[in-house]
Amino acid sequence: MKKKPVSLRGLRTFCIAARHESFRDAAERTFVTASAVSHQIKNLEEELGLQLFERSARQLKLTEVGSALFDEVSPLITEIEETVAAYRVNAEKSILNISVQPFFASELFVPRLPEFSSAHADTEIRIDTSDESAERHSGKSDASIRIFSAPPAGLVADRLFSLKLIPAGSPEFKKSLKIKGKTITSEFPLIMHDGRSKAWKHWSKRTGIQFPKDSTNLRLASMIAIVRAAERGLGAALVPMQLSDSWFASGALVPLFDAPLETDDAYYFVCDHDSADIESVRLLRDWVNATFAESPRKDAA
Repeated sequence: MKKKPVSLRGLRTFCIAARHESFRDAAERTFVTASAVSHQIKNLEEELGLQLFERSARQLKLTEVGSALFDEVSPLITEIEETVAAYRVNAEKSILNISVQPFFASELFVPRLPEFSSAHADTEIRIDTSDESAERHSGKSDASIRIFSAPPAGLVADRLFSLKLIPAGSPEFKKSLKIKGKTITSEFPLIMHDGRSKAWKHWSKRTGIQFPKDSTNLRLASMIAIVRAAERGLGAALVPMQLSDSWFASGALVPLFDAPLETDDAYYFVCDHDSADIESVRLLRDWVNATFAESPRKDAA
């Protein structure tokens, strides 16, 4: 009796779940529910007569035979997908979803994006700037440009440049600035980022410059809002040096001191290992590194 052929769809789903050790992540990438992924894997295990995963309430882990199967099958699945894509007739534009922190998007990424688009007209970039937070990569995006304190584990991560914050304000605000010794004696309202509430304290400690005891604080949730508030003379803001060139060049903002706060954080281009194999992601990754990175990528040709 002829055996039923093993499902290619099941094998592809298995490879994605194995890569991320998560049925939920596999569900996001295959646009089905986590229970549907679990069902596909169960059917595949029954077809093969093998247990591919060790399941527990907190962890999903490949068995020894599951790991061996993944190592052999994953390259074959990638090759099949690439071969089929090459035979596609009148293919529509490749759509690439990227999540970028808003201020990086508005000041660096979007102004330079026409360079990439003109060279790769068959790729449509969709940018999500709704998330200001750092230290995360959305599974709904093919790639992200975000701030991390260290290269994120389990992801492809290219360091672009370190985050340096410089005190800035409007030209009128700087004219009113008065300092005696290392103490600011004029009014010096501090504009703070909700996500970096201690940044001004760290800057003061590193420079030795003291604020007036009655300084007021204005807390805002986004860097764009912070820069706008500083532009309107509402106080002093710590702004990213590399992202604020256009503001300084226009005269809308001026540095208040020459001493930046060098943080331990940096901007990274990140994507998962599956996405890194997609041609459009690879092309964007190469362009982002060539355009924004302080130093070339080690694996770049």
